[in-house]
Amino acid sequence: MPEQQLFLGIDCGTQGTKAIILDASSGQVLGLGSAPHSMISAANGRREQDPAQWLEAFALATRRALLAANVDGQHILGVGVSGQQHGLVLLDDQGQVLRPAKLWCDTETTPENDTLLKHLGGESGSLERLGVVIAPGYTVSKLLWTKEQHPEVFARIGAILLPHDYLNFWLTGRRCSEYGDASGTGYFNVRTRQWDLQLLCDIDPSGRLQAALPELIDAHEAVGPLLPSIAEHLGINPNAIVSSGGGDNMMGAIGTGNIQPGAITMSLGSSGTVYAYDDQPRVSPDASVATFCSSSGGWLPLICTMNLTNATGAIRELLDLDIEQFNALVEQAPIGAEGVCMLPFLNGERVPALPHATGSLHGLTMTNLTRANLCRAVVEGTTFGLRYGLDLLRQNGLQSRSIRLTGGGSKSPVWRQIVADIMNTPVVCTEQSEAAALGAAIQAAWCRSWSNGDENSLQDLCERCVTLDLASETLPVAGNVAACQQAYERYQQWVATL
Repeated sequence: MPEQQLFLGIDCGTQGTKAIILDASSGQVLGLGSAPHSMISAANGRREQDPAQWLEAFALATRRALLAANVDGQHILGVGVSGQQHGLVLLDDQGQVLRPAKLWCDTETTPENDTLLKHLGGESGSLERLGVVIAPGYTVSKLLWTKEQHPEVFARIGAILLPHDYLNFWLTGRRCSEYGDASGTGYFNVRTRQWDLQLLCDIDPSGRLQAALPELIDAHEAVGPLLPSIAEHLGINPNAIVSSGGGDNMMGAIGTGNIQPGAITMSLGSSGTVYAYDDQPRVSPDASVATFCSSSGGWLPLICTMNLTNATGAIRELLDLDIEQFNALVEQAPIGAEGVCMLPFLNGERVPALPHATGSLHGLTMTNLTRANLCRAVVEGTTFGLRYGLDLLRQNGLQSRSIRLTGGGSKSPVWRQIVADIMNTPVVCTEQSEAAALGAAIQAAWCRSWSNGDENSLQDLCERCVTLDLASETLPVAGNVAACQQAYERYQQWVATL
């Protein structure tokens, strides 16, 4: 039996940190652990977190995963970190955190984003210059906001890091970033894979911001070995290497084996994402498509909707239903929910691009206003948003032979069938639902094989470590596809009225 090769994958998300222990030689996940985070919120759209929480959760989740796997941390060969994208972590010259991290879901910086977008020449100017259209969630508006709202903090900036960069810095003492996560900053050119130094100079002519940038490294490069004190604190091997890591979508792509053209990953989480691998930077003319770099050497055109299980959860709470009751009602209602259509834009919406929209119900009559139709309408409404995004990716030349589903919603067989029918594409879940943490562990194994000069390609590792749950495979049903298409066209008509 081949000797175990153990890797630790970490996913530091908005709600908590997940840890996974992977044996890369057998492809088996041996143990999982997690620990929660809390959020600092305010009515003006502020969404922030204290990075110290991430460090505590990292250590706790790691200990729990090692315990669940029943392995000695001294046998861990590498660590990979996936992080929530776009967040801003500011350090002083001593490496101390200056203020709470502004997160991807923070909209307090919308006025600053508008200013910067105008400076870039609008959406078309931003696309031409950076390859992406900057949005309020991106990092760049958070920098301008800090300058305007907290000049005393701004004056002390020594390092500008993303959440996963900060965790890598804590682990190794080295400040660096990789192309995938850097793509979502708004001061990075996704075509040339370089920082846009001039844009930072426009925000602050002193040159302070350029000097605070981390160095860029390739996806297959290791950041370095663990600091001895951190290895001791975590109870893992001090010779373990830390991989480049990446954003949660980039690591989710690796963790679903989406590293070559043809596969599409769709995540049914609190928000929804759809992304596909491309070996060229084919920038879509549509501002909703973010052509990020992947963390596997290519590109990852991606769309993100703001409303998914948060919307279905709101209806479940309203009707006081548990998951089983909710799914049973969704299944009872016919396709198209007898004409009931929900535009589930409870958080505003990014795709379709309706940032100021609110949720609404349409087509109600005395006879179709039932609990089952409401439940069906919210699932269909959120899935139609993903269909809209998938169509944008398809228009950009991406092929989809199958969809790999992850996230909480993918556990529901009825929702899987709805996705297959609305997209007219077979869907299948991966066996490991913590795709980002798994992707981080796989990437750590890849980085280690590069540093050893081994021939373990990322494709070999994905083939061994990413298994599809064949029992979950769901094919579109011809009759359903036509009925779903009709309901989708009705949804588009309602969206057009906004």
